[in-house]
Amino acid sequence: MKTSTQVATLAVLIAAMMLVGCSDAQEEVVDEPSDDDAQVITLSYAFFAPAQSFPAIQMEHWAKELNERTDGRVEVNLFPGGSLLTASNMYDGVLNGVADIGLSATSYEPGRFPLINLAGSLTGQDVNSEVASRMTYQLIQEFGEQMPELEEFKVITAFTSEPAYFQTIEPIRQLEDLEGLEIRISGDNSRALDALGVTAVGMSQADAGEALQSGIIDGYAASREVLMDMQFARLAKYVTDYPLTNTIFAALMSREKWEALPVDIQTVIEELAPEMATFTGQYLDEHIQRSLEWAQQEEGVEVIALADDEASRWDDQLAPVNDTILSEAEQQGLPAYAFAERMRELIEEYRTETE
Repeated sequence: MKTSTQVATLAVLIAAMMLVGCSDAQEEVVDEPSDDDAQVITLSYAFFAPAQSFPAIQMEHWAKELNERTDGRVEVNLFPGGSLLTASNMYDGVLNGVADIGLSATSYEPGRFPLINLAGSLTGQDVNSEVASRMTYQLIQEFGEQMPELEEFKVITAFTSEPAYFQTIEPIRQLEDLEGLEIRISGDNSRALDALGVTAVGMSQADAGEALQSGIIDGYAASREVLMDMQFARLAKYVTDYPLTNTIFAALMSREKWEALPVDIQTVIEELAPEMATFTGQYLDEHIQRSLEWAQQEEGVEVIALADDEASRWDDQLAPVNDTILSEAEQQGLPAYAFAERMRELIEEYRTETE
């Protein structure tokens, strides 16, 4: 028969063993990762122009906001300057998995984005970048189901430049000064130049500097921040103050990649999309003013204001362009007139909000 001392000792040993077992079990539970502890998601984001350009500034801001709003769960590697994909293969590169997100000008692929590009190719848009960017993003939301070209993509955000302005080596003060000039403009925005008697040269903004320096082109039509950002003011000494067409930018992710993201990450990206359109427009409008001041003060750039009667001559030359563009788009089965009408409504709505 066991003594009382032996029984007590045995009881203490059993209790100690039970505590060790519980402790081990607790440690196993603590060490086991939960479903909520997701791994960090890394996204690659490509763009064709340099890091100092306004679309690339947007990329950087978007990446920072996404990382902060997901508590560090998403990190974005940025590849501006054509370091991963160029303007010629941006969106195909996204579909092929070379980059998770690609940012490019849709006008560089006119046949691919016919309806979206109407927001840029129609002339007479005397609007700033904020209004134009908000308008463009909203149009894509409202007409997206009628854009089969977007079926394979998720639109991360969209925005625009300000309208393009002639920026040239020699001054342009009247229509006759345009005769015989070769002017760079993005993609299918060439019709306005054709109507003004200019030879339009299609090339990316990244290639325009070398073409300008070598004399291949006499100037370019673009938003005016490039005077400083691309240092074009060193060669293009004249800006003609007459708004032409806009360039649309869209950041796209493949639908396959998008659907693989966690739902809460998708929610954050969707919240950011309209915010980035507004942010980019506001940034660009302020930056353009700084660029113009710098170009005038540091590089002696002259901004030429057309006389009223001369501006009317330009208006008359461009008047048939929009009708032709819309008519051709309708014949292709696109809701071009409805798109243009909604576009005008949004311009007025956003212009009123920003005044």
